[in-house]
Parts: sequence; C-alpha cells; structure tokens
Amino acid sequence: MYLLGCDIGSSSIKASIVNSENGLTLASDHYPKEEAPIKAPKPGWAEQNPDDWWNDLKVAIAGAIRQAHISGEDIGAIGISYQMHGLTLVDKHLNVLRPSIIWCDSRAVPYGEQAFRSIGEDYCLAHLLNSPANFTAAKLAWVKENEPHLFDAIHKFMLPGDFIAMKMTGEVATTVSGLSEAILWDFCENRLSDEVMRYFGFDAKLAPDICPTFGVQGELLASVASELGLKKGTPVTYRAGDQPNNALSLNVLHPGEIAATAGTSGVVYGVNGNVSYDARSRVNTFAHVNHSAEQTRLGVLLCLNGAGILHSWMKRNVAPEGIDYEALNRLAASTPIGAEGLSILPFGNGVERMLENRDAACSIHGLQFNIHDRRHVARAAQEGIVFAFRYGMEVMDETGIDIRVIRAGQANMFLSPLFKEALAAVTGAVIELYNTNGAEGAARGAGIGAGLYASTDEAFASLKRIEVVEPDVYLADKYFDAYLVWKKYVHSFITK
Repeated sequence: MYLLGCDIGSSSIKASIVNSENGLTLASDHYPKEEAPIKAPKPGWAEQNPDDWWNDLKVAIAGAIRQAHISGEDIGAIGISYQMHGLTLVDKHLNVLRPSIIWCDSRAVPYGEQAFRSIGEDYCLAHLLNSPANFTAAKLAWVKENEPHLFDAIHKFMLPGDFIAMKMTGEVATTVSGLSEAILWDFCENRLSDEVMRYFGFDAKLAPDICPTFGVQGELLASVASELGLKKGTPVTYRAGDQPNNALSLNVLHPGEIAATAGTSGVVYGVNGNVSYDARSRVNTFAHVNHSAEQTRLGVLLCLNGAGILHSWMKRNVAPEGIDYEALNRLAASTPIGAEGLSILPFGNGVERMLENRDAACSIHGLQFNIHDRRHVARAAQEGIVFAFRYGMEVMDETGIDIRVIRAGQANMFLSPLFKEALAAVTGAVIELYNTNGAEGAARGAGIGAGLYASTDEAFASLKRIEVVEPDVYLADKYFDAYLVWKKYVHSFITK
C-alpha cells in the first residue's frame, strides 16, 4: 500500500508518496515552483487564498503520482500537514468567505492582548497555556469587529489543514492539537474553551467538530477522487500543524526530544511531559500529536518569523544577480565570525512573540562604509538568524526544555554549512540531520492513523540520519562574543 502526505505551506504546497511496507519515499513534488505570494493589503497583514492551496495541491499530487509511476488508486491513506494558526472561513455552502489570515499576520495582536488582560492572565496561562495573543481566535475576533457582515455569514472557522481535509471529504472537523494552536482548547477542562468563546462572543456552532489526530477523519468524495486521480473512499487518517508534524517526521514524540526547522520562519520545538508555560508567552505551548488527557505530551514552540525569509531577501536584493543559495553561503563564509562588527536583527516579517509581540522589524547595526560590503551583510544575516535561535532557546530553558540535541530535516537553512556551524557552536547543541520533510512525515502519520504500524518506531524505522554537526569548541567563544554584541542591540530595542 502507498501513503500520500500533503504539506500545506505558505511558500509552496508539497506532496509525497511513501511505500508503507518499507517506508521508502517513492516521489515528492511541490507547487508552485517559485515561492507562493503572500498578499499584504496593509502593513503587518499577510493573506493567502485557500482555494489557491487546493489548486496547487492538485498539481503537486499529480506530479508526485507521475514521478512514482503508480496508480493513484493504490494510495490507501492520506495525511495532512499545514501552516499553523491561519484563519479560514466558509459559508453554509462551504465556500471561502475571505482570504485566509495566515500565521505571520499581526493585525490581531491588540485583540489577543486585551483578551489576556480581561479574561485574566493567570486563568489564560493555567487553562490555555498561552495568551490568546495573535493566534486564530484573536484573528476571528478581528473579523467580527471589522467585517461584521462577513462574520454573520460564517458557517465554520477552520485552520488551513482543516480546510484541505474538508475539500477532500466534505467533513468540517479539527483536532485537539488544532484547537490548542488556535488558543481555543482548555487543558484543565479538556474541551473547547467556553471562556474564550464567551469573551469574544463566538457561538460554539462556529467551531468544527473534533476528530482524532490519528484515525479516520473522513473519506475521499467521489467527485474529488476523480479530480485528484485517487480512489473514492480513500481515508484521511492524520492531520497536524506543520511544527508538530515536523516533530513527528523526525520521530520526536517523547519528553526532552527536540525538532527544528529553518524555512520561511525558524522554529525550535521541544516535547514536554509536564504542564509548563512561559508566563510572558515568548514561547508557546500546544498539544502535541500524541497528547491526551491521560498522557501529557506538550510541544513548546519557539517561532522566529524572520529566518529563511531574510536569507531569500538577501539573495534577491543584496547578492550579485543570478547567484544561487550555495554561492551565497560561500560568500557569507568568506568573512570572519562576527562579520567584523556587523549585526543584523532578523525580525522583518511581522510581530515576534519571542520579543513579547513587539514589531521589531529588521535592522542593521555597526555598519561601517569603509569596512563592510555584501559579504559581511550576507554573513551577518545568517548569524543574526542563528543568534535569534540562541536567544529564544534561552527562554525555552526557563520552561524546563534542556536542548542538547537538535533534530532537523536537511533542508532550507540547514543546507548552509555556515548556519549549521554557527548554530551548533553558539548553542552547544549537537545537530542531527535526517532524510525527511513535512509531506513524508504526513504520509507516515497517515500510515499510523490507518493502523498499518504496530508503533511509531516501526513507522519511522526507515528514517536515516545523514549528518551530525558537533559544536566546534575552538569557534564557540568567537560565536558567543558575536552573539553578545547582537544581544546588546536586541536589549536596547526591548528597553526603549
């Protein structure tokens, strides 16, 4: 049997096909081939059309089936991974009402902050493990106040992965993990948060039904099966947000294990077996894919909005025209550690929770016209991303997450030797890189949900570690000195 994994990202939509018997990936494809657009009608806004995700997914699935040289009818189960925290709205005919307000949109910050104060900070932290902040519930509150006629037409709100599952099955549902990332799950009461729904004035009927993370969540409609080249009735058996799914992809399921990504955003995600939270909500805590009322498994998430997006901006706007990422990495590595005093704060993609929802923007510090050129800027950009990781990991340490080993897929920023060297050196963590991606993880998740594996270890038996990066003790002091310079600029911003 073959398994299909779908990864609904903000930069592209990916599809992977995995052989359930040996765990090998037959094919992967993505669309669009260039980075998908994010519309920003106003500063701090970020929107995408959910119907574009669906249309792009159809192209990616068709490409993966072609590459795999199989019949789509031989696919036995489907798993979905998706960009977290987005708000997708449909009417009673299940038609999209407005563009999705996606994860990096910051318009709802005041709504979440007011809810935090009004509901009560102690209550929110104890019951929700977070401030409502800029998450899905707060985004829905923004729609209620600013687009009341549209709000009145809402049949259901959903997360991006819920929308894709709805398109496949006709069923509107979400998971406990999904409701927790929307800041709508009460961990004390183990149910949808009546307190948050009541405060914002949301009717409980707007919320999707709850389905299991692993298990049959619906079956492929005949019309959709024909459209996708798959078999009618193929079950959707897994869904999760991209960061819990990335952790699953790396078999990170138990307390103390750590997963990381460095794509458009940068994330460190640690599993905690005890209820814990950051009182200042600089890092956030959500239900992990294997969390239950009986077994506490929480994902503590550090998110850096400006990671790979800064690297790609450098490639487009600073690097010599026509340069590829490999050459850009070599350019950055051609200057000394610390970029001869140049520091970049990489916070140019919206409000940062790590900085307590301050909109820091990206800024360059220590620039000397007679010393620095594009090589230094390229290096300072990568170091700035690494130092932001280190800064956030210090916050995670306060919540009881001790980071000694970081697992990641060999992709995006983890393809840069400089990035890997600097991250290992400045954090003291060993970096382990694996041959996987989010779509492959979603496919294996589908196999777990379909009951094809006796355990998660069996599901990920084919996962191969392909590189280990040990901290270089000879470089650690140099990187740490550069980090302290960088940190000084962050603190000067925070204390303004």
